[in-house]
Amino acid sequence: MPDTPRGPDAGSVFERRHREGGPMYFPRAEFEDRVARARAALRVEGFDALLIFAPESHYYLTGLDTTGFVYFQCAVLPADGGEITLLTRRPDQLQAQERSILDDIRIWYDAPGVDPAHELRAILQEKGLKGARLAVELDNYGLTGANHRRLVAALDGWCTLEDGSHLVRRLRVVKSPAELAHVRKAAELADTALEAMLGAVRPGELDSVISAAGLSAMLCGGGDVPPGSPLVNSGPRALYGRGVAGPRYLTSPDQVTIEFAATYLRYNVCIMRTAFIGAPGPDVAAMHAATREAIAAMTEAARPGEPLGRIDEAHRRVFDAAGHRTHRFGACGYSLGATFRPSWMDVPPMLFAGNDMPAQPGMVLFLHAICPNTDAGIATSIGHTILVTEDGAEPLSRLDHDMVVV
Repeated sequence: MPDTPRGPDAGSVFERRHREGGPMYFPRAEFEDRVARARAALRVEGFDALLIFAPESHYYLTGLDTTGFVYFQCAVLPADGGEITLLTRRPDQLQAQERSILDDIRIWYDAPGVDPAHELRAILQEKGLKGARLAVELDNYGLTGANHRRLVAALDGWCTLEDGSHLVRRLRVVKSPAELAHVRKAAELADTALEAMLGAVRPGELDSVISAAGLSAMLCGGGDVPPGSPLVNSGPRALYGRGVAGPRYLTSPDQVTIEFAATYLRYNVCIMRTAFIGAPGPDVAAMHAATREAIAAMTEAARPGEPLGRIDEAHRRVFDAAGHRTHRFGACGYSLGATFRPSWMDVPPMLFAGNDMPAQPGMVLFLHAICPNTDAGIATSIGHTILVTEDGAEPLSRLDHDMVVV
């Protein structure tokens, strides 16, 4: 039997949840439609059930919004329409009860020698899934290697496990109108945060203050802490493709690469710029011009029905013609959606040459044109998030791509 809430307000929690029709982020009907499409996808591929480990899948299908995925947390979605059952830990119970459509919530408790994979097998036994063909989400942060070994050991010879990482991910790539409303709010936060961050760029300041300005703008604007830290790299570190530990004092002249996601109800919108302190020289101006041309060509290439690889082909064409073949990156962006720590990237799909997945209306993609010229020690970067529409691509930022000079 599912666990029931206890305490003076327990009844009101369930009454309120069911009276309001489900979690606050989306109407209950939207979740029911997503679950129905996931079940249909299972049946098409001949699976009897899906073992859900990806936190993004939990959130998308049921509204479950916790960080408990760092432990063993699994939901069983039967293909035949049976009830979804969640196996999780006690700290995640109330959130599952209040902020998801889940009713059957089972708890496993920490104890010496405990193995939640065996408790999961008991749930599968209840559902008549012994000997069944089960899809399991392997490609995500919610199933560690150690927990996968537990899972295989508990179910070896008892049922058949196959990788089903693609099943819900494919559904999530194209956003519904309700999701796009959250995406647009995140885009507003991204613009506001970038303006605040650029306003904090000044000689003598720690570059970590720029991160603080962006995070403050996002949180004060009603957003969430993003699933990844803002990238603010200055000086020679402006050429890095990843953030590093330890702040640095800005000088004059200097360069600062800024990349981050603004997050609203877990939905992410990314933006990127390189700012310069002091008058940039002609080499910088020429690199910026190539970067600006690249992001424009990439945006034009993002058209419905066209392979996503065309976006990177445009990226390569512009940078290579400008003499930056050895400096540009080998991919130029990725899909965005609702994600959890440690990353705002919602991949696949990635944007690289040869990716034949067609662009579809409703896709949200981050395009980044990045040119770290290691020969000259100069970086120029422009990135923005687009929505693929019926007839092209809509940039979700209101900010221009002019060179930023402090």
